[in-house]
Amino acid sequence: RTTMKSLRFISAEAFVSNAEFARKSLGAVAHDLFPLLFKASYLLEQGEVIHDLVENWPLFDFNMGKLLGATLDYQEDLSHRTCSVCLESCLTGLRDYVLNQSSPYMKKLKVVDLTGIKDVEVQFCKCKKTMGRWARTQLLSKLCSELLVYLHQAQCNPGTFEISINVLIDLFVTERNYELVLQALLKKCSCPLKICCVAFRSDNLTLQKFFYIIKLIDPSLLRKLEIVHNVHLEMEHLEMLFNSIHFPQLMSLTLPARTFNVRRFTATDEQMLTNIGEKMGEMTQLTELSMSFSILTGRIQKLLSPLKTPLKMLDVSNCSLNHADMAFLANSFHANHLEAVDLSGHNIPELYPSTFFKLLRHCSSVLRSLTLEDCNIQDTHVNMLILGLSPCQKLQEFKFIGNPLSSQALKHLFTFLCELPKLKNVEFPVPRDCYPIGIIYPIDDANLCRFDHQKYERVAEELNLILSQANREDVKASTPLFGSYDAAVQETNNELGAYLIKSFKETLQKFTTSLNKMS
Repeated sequence: RTTMKSLRFISAEAFVSNAEFARKSLGAVAHDLFPLLFKASYLLEQGEVIHDLVENWPLFDFNMGKLLGATLDYQEDLSHRTCSVCLESCLTGLRDYVLNQSSPYMKKLKVVDLTGIKDVEVQFCKCKKTMGRWARTQLLSKLCSELLVYLHQAQCNPGTFEISINVLIDLFVTERNYELVLQALLKKCSCPLKICCVAFRSDNLTLQKFFYIIKLIDPSLLRKLEIVHNVHLEMEHLEMLFNSIHFPQLMSLTLPARTFNVRRFTATDEQMLTNIGEKMGEMTQLTELSMSFSILTGRIQKLLSPLKTPLKMLDVSNCSLNHADMAFLANSFHANHLEAVDLSGHNIPELYPSTFFKLLRHCSSVLRSLTLEDCNIQDTHVNMLILGLSPCQKLQEFKFIGNPLSSQALKHLFTFLCELPKLKNVEFPVPRDCYPIGIIYPIDDANLCRFDHQKYERVAEELNLILSQANREDVKASTPLFGSYDAAVQETNNELGAYLIKSFKETLQKFTTSLNKMS
């Protein structure tokens, strides 16, 4: 698919394709052409030209999402290209904007917005080297520190110290880049480039470090907070966080696994849960909540009823919800507004089929994404599922990996899915008849890949044929056995793997020591 380019854009491409000529000629270029030249340079991966454009940026703001998004001159959205060459050139150009004393333009730049960059699985840039969110956090922090060192050592123009540029960014902090980010945040006041954190993700970080760094971020700007995987945050820590910091703009909250465990609740814990619910109720912008792999049996109402704004996204996968929890969700004011729901890990057909379908009916007019992985959906439930999904005409994504469905049932379901006009992505399970007879669901990791791969390929071809015969080649159907693509996990998997091995070794050592003491 080729996207039409205007004559202006074609001319811009021709101009920047000769990097040496373009760099020499920038002084004669009209200010309003800089955005056009930037997008053309980004498309052609002209790193040196990108650097010089940013270094001499003549406008008040620099918004990556808008600059790379669809424009009249070139409709294609390039914001999902996290090309390392382009992004590094961009950020070093920003540093040199501050240092450049011979720029022909008066320095007007006040706001740089890097939040519009989207991390995706497939990259189209020629260099094939990406710069993800973690690496962008690392590089910006490094450049801020270097800038301060240089300003204090060199004889700079006094005007340089008056430059103040707010750099809006989605920070991603782990143990490995913690010190660098910490230093940049501590010295924010004296640095011309001021890191303004709009979204914060922390992984593989001790609680002490997490609490220290979160207090250095301006909470009034924070719209998204993700505390994931190897941050051992429990309920008492969450209460402490909400009591000590106010998040007036927070729209999205993700909590790590096992934040809540109602099985060992005391009266004090019940009060703590009530307090957390009330604190979340004060977050009037909160519309997205993810609490997967916590044990919340019978407590969903206590946690969610104080919310004053309806949720648009709710992930309560593997949270051991009971009938009362599902009844609350189905009847709550959130139900009519939910655009994305994840109820994975719950035996829906056995525990609360009618309540689930009531929830589905209430959110059907807005629902865009539905995830029902490992929900014990069997062949006998497919007709009922089709009936429940029929009103969901805005559904774009349906994930149901790990359900014991036969090839025949999947074909029946796919024939229906072709009728959902907005559908773009389907994640379906390996058919039950591809596994050995007697396989037990949910399938453990050891047996997950022990299926007839040739038979699976034949079934997958048949399912794609159903889509193509219905002219639905726009629908991507896949079976990601070990979960959907996660850009953040992909980028830091080496660090997380090393952390898990270290934890495993420590556990083994403790176990060996205990055995030695016993003997």
